[in-house]
Amino acid sequence: MECCTYDGDPPNENHPECKIIVGDFTNPTIFTNVLKEAKNNKCKFLIATPPCQEMSIAGKMKKNDHRNYLIVLIVNFIKELKPDNIIIENVQGMLSTTIIIDKTEVKIIDYMTESLKKLKYYINPVVLDCADHGTPQNRKRAIILISKFKKWQLPKKEPQTTVEKAIGKLPSLESGQKSQIEYHYARHHNKRHIESLKWTPTGKTALDNKIYYPKKENRERIKGYSTTYKRIQWDKPAPTITMANGSISSQNNVHPGRLKKDGTYSDARVLTLKEIFILTGLPEKWHPPKWASENLIRQVIGEAVPPNLIDRLLSTIPAEVDLSYGGRFILRR
Repeated sequence: MECCTYDGDPPNENHPECKIIVGDFTNPTIFTNVLKEAKNNKCKFLIATPPCQEMSIAGKMKKNDHRNYLIVLIVNFIKELKPDNIIIENVQGMLSTTIIIDKTEVKIIDYMTESLKKLKYYINPVVLDCADHGTPQNRKRAIILISKFKKWQLPKKEPQTTVEKAIGKLPSLESGQKSQIEYHYARHHNKRHIESLKWTPTGKTALDNKIYYPKKENRERIKGYSTTYKRIQWDKPAPTITMANGSISSQNNVHPGRLKKDGTYSDARVLTLKEIFILTGLPEKWHPPKWASENLIRQVIGEAVPPNLIDRLLSTIPAEVDLSYGGRFILRR
């Protein structure tokens, strides 16, 4: 269930066998078409990721934001389809966000629990960090696990993967340079940004530099948050990759760099597409559509749910399995 629009064909180039219904899910006709398709194909599993900007801290968690109405539609969809298992994913704020239902303010999770009570679903709301589940990126997500069979158990935490282990072997690049590796090329940055980042150590922000700090064209010192103009660290998972991952002046977007003999640091640039693909846990052979611009790709990756998190959740999905030859014997895992 997606609300984005694309300049080109529907985004199913990596899975052309999949049918995609393009349209506004709040449109009754689209809602009905999706429900009909799901019923005809006897869909037993549903995953929904309603828009999250209005639930983020930056979005101020607006109670009456029209996009929160998608939660109501998702609940109605579940009531109609009655799938065996459901994953609803969003930012952490989803579990504390309130919406207005019949002029009453109620938490989303409480609304869902009450609305689905008669269907006797087991509902397990949690916050998980993707770094604990096969992704070299700290990205905390609220997950609501819903099952007909039993409480959905969480996958075990895994050792975290550092930025060094994930992308440390890729060739070093400076602003505007290209490599022989597909998608591993550096964006062009202005000279003032490059100069300040050359003198910025790994894990630090250029804003703290005493001499080579970020400057405006008139040489005035730029001020900002401590996470901006900042290199990420080698020895930890990457910070959350945002939609603005192509901007040096945004949050935690600059390559860690390596100390050079002249006292400067290499890779005074934002992460390449290849690097953010790896840090998001995308498969090695995955590729974006050819028609997609770099900016669009960066925005989509910045909103993406790392696939390894979903993979780990599906490894513990509750299920009933018929192991009998005659009568029905149900194994619930």
